[in-house]
Amino acid sequence: MARKVGSVGSVTAEAILTEGCKLFARFGYAAVSMRQIAAAVGVQASAIYQHYPNKQEILVAILNAHMDALLKAWDDEVCDEDAAAALERFVRFHIRYHISRPDEVFLSYMELRSLEDQGFRIIERKRHTYESVAKTILRHGTEDGTFSVSDPHVAAMAILAMLTGVNTWYRSDGRLSQQKIEELYIGMVMGSVGLTAAPKE
Repeated sequence: MARKVGSVGSVTAEAILTEGCKLFARFGYAAVSMRQIAAAVGVQASAIYQHYPNKQEILVAILNAHMDALLKAWDDEVCDEDAAAALERFVRFHIRYHISRPDEVFLSYMELRSLEDQGFRIIERKRHTYESVAKTILRHGTEDGTFSVSDPHVAAMAILAMLTGVNTWYRSDGRLSQQKIEELYIGMVMGSVGLTAAPKE
């Protein structure tokens, strides 16, 4: 009897992305084959092609899903607050969200070079959307005098680079808790925009 298309197929498609993400993060996109991904999922190599025609489509799907989830999660966080509170919220959100997804974050930065033109444009557009969150917060804070920033665009990109760098060294069993890391980074970020301390609730 032929396998029915539906829930089983969607589970397989999701498993392909999950295992592909792990393999790409561990060995690098170029070194991983479709056959390796199939073996990790537990299906025949030919079965993968029913869901994704090639390895490039798997990478694009992984990064696209990551960016969509990131943007949705931030939308759920947003509330009406002043610039200083918004920046603190963004710092906490970015650290919390990214350290819980190390493989996806690694791929979203290290494997952009592996994307072909169409896939790159899709992912880059969504990256710009997320970057614009930080830029908007800094621009508003600069305009109303809360922040002392000469160039909100440059400041936003520097802050994003600093925040994302947490993933290169953070360990869940390390000496610093996530809460402590958030507080330390809030202090550094606030200092970089001319505030001496994180805003108090």
